Formats: sequence, structure tokens, C-alpha cells
Amino acid sequence: MEPAPIDVIVRGADTDAAEVFRPPTVSDIDLEWRAGTVALALTSAERRRSIRTQGAIVHEPLPRLYEALPLASFDEKARRFWRKVFRLLRIPGGRYLLGVFAHRSRGRH
Repeated sequence: MEPAPIDVIVRGADTDAAEVFRPPTVSDIDLEWRAGTVALALTSAERRRSIRTQGAIVHEPLPRLYEALPLASFDEKARRFWRKVFRLLRIPGGRYLLGVFAHRSRGRH
């Protein structure tokens, strides 16, 4: 089974570090966080290279992360309502107009 892809975001790398990431695929990466720097050693195009950066963030997507959370879901009627609200907010003066509509609908109840 092939490992899931990850994103690695580096900060403060030297300009020549871009050459390390130029090959389209990286087959192996090792990160070592040290005081004030991160050492990255990676294999791409069958060459092992190393760089130092100021920081690195590793993002590993979890495909079913939100399935267990009790998140709200909207039916088609609710989605249509919110699309109209956000469309109204995009036009000039739309926020003011939305406030007028909301104030008027509160007066009916």
C-alpha cells in the first residue's frame, strides 16, 4: 500500500533550496526540528539532498476526519436561502438592505 500524500510547507529556506524541490516527486522525506531551524533530508529523482529552513509545517490530510463530528447539514431549502443572503451581501449596499429585511421580519413575530 502506498503512503498517503502530505504537504510540507517550509519557511526561511535559502534560494538554492528551490532546486531540491524541482523534481516532480519526492519519494522520502526526513525532518528534524532543532532549536531555531529545521533540517530536511529528502529523496527526489533518486538523489538524496538536505536543506535547512527556519521552520516547517507538515500537513497530513485525514480523509474521514469530520465524519464523527456532529456538524450541521443543510437541506436544499436552507442552502438556497444562504446562497441568496451571501449574494445580497456582495452587492453594494447589500449589507444595509439585509439589515432592513431582518428588521422588518422581526417586527412580524
